[in-house]
Amino acid sequence: MTLTEQIAKNIIKKLLRGDDYRIEVVGLINAEFLQFAIDFFKKIVDAKLQSKSITTDWYKDAFLNPNLSAKEIAINAGLNKKTIHNMFNSSTKEIVIDASNEHYDILYKSIQELVAGEHELELTLTIKFKGVSVDLNVSESLIVINTLAVKRAELRGGLWSSAGKRVEKPLMQTLCKLYQVPENHYAAKVKGKSTKPDFEREIDFYLLDYGKEFQCEVKLMGIGNPESADAVIARNSKIFVADKLSDTNKKQLDSLKVNWVELRSADGYKRFKKVLETLHIPHTDYNGNLDNDLQNIFKQIF
Repeated sequence: MTLTEQIAKNIIKKLLRGDDYRIEVVGLINAEFLQFAIDFFKKIVDAKLQSKSITTDWYKDAFLNPNLSAKEIAINAGLNKKTIHNMFNSSTKEIVIDASNEHYDILYKSIQELVAGEHELELTLTIKFKGVSVDLNVSESLIVINTLAVKRAELRGGLWSSAGKRVEKPLMQTLCKLYQVPENHYAAKVKGKSTKPDFEREIDFYLLDYGKEFQCEVKLMGIGNPESADAVIARNSKIFVADKLSDTNKKQLDSLKVNWVELRSADGYKRFKKVLETLHIPHTDYNGNLDNDLQNIFKQIF
């Protein structure tokens, strides 16, 4: 589950053009999920064919097997490691196995009770692979469907999060290079920063001006709510770069004297020049060809 360099580049291009970048992430989620589903169905065929008794819970034996990774066991039980960690303040393999088995037993019982009460419901999931087919009854089918739903949710949460983290710094580097900001006037991380060490890892980028450090916050969000400025307040950021900003967001940021850039607007990235001027950061006005210049910049930063 990775966000490739090419997808990161595509996202930055779309952001600077004022286009919606989300289709890039959605496409990756779809590709990852469909590959998981195909591999999962193949494993189901193999597991059910190897089951020695129709009375044995073949799914639990095969997919909650302690020899699997903790992540696999959790997903197959209809959970994920993050949920387990939130529940038990730990996600060691032993805890994952115990929590997964307990959750699976509850889920299986709930499904059986549901099926028993739905006498008119008939559902058979048939999976064929290399000329061999297996049939799953309604209970087995619902367990499989639930697992696929959990996996899709996990992929979605993980990839949206990694998209933001993967793109924030190269996006700011790209803006700086478009406006030819000298390299000693920006940084992804300031060495020796000690004012708020607990927040160091949360700072997305810095603009620098002869001893002054201006923290930058990057949020690839849609139209936000008033609370979206909370991160800016908590980290004392002076620059806020976002995909979209509501009128309320802009008023908040203006009142806090925070310089903002809304990329999803006509030539939205060009407001970065105003930020540089306000903070007295050396730069050169940009009037080049965005597509051509981005190719050269990406060779430098990726």
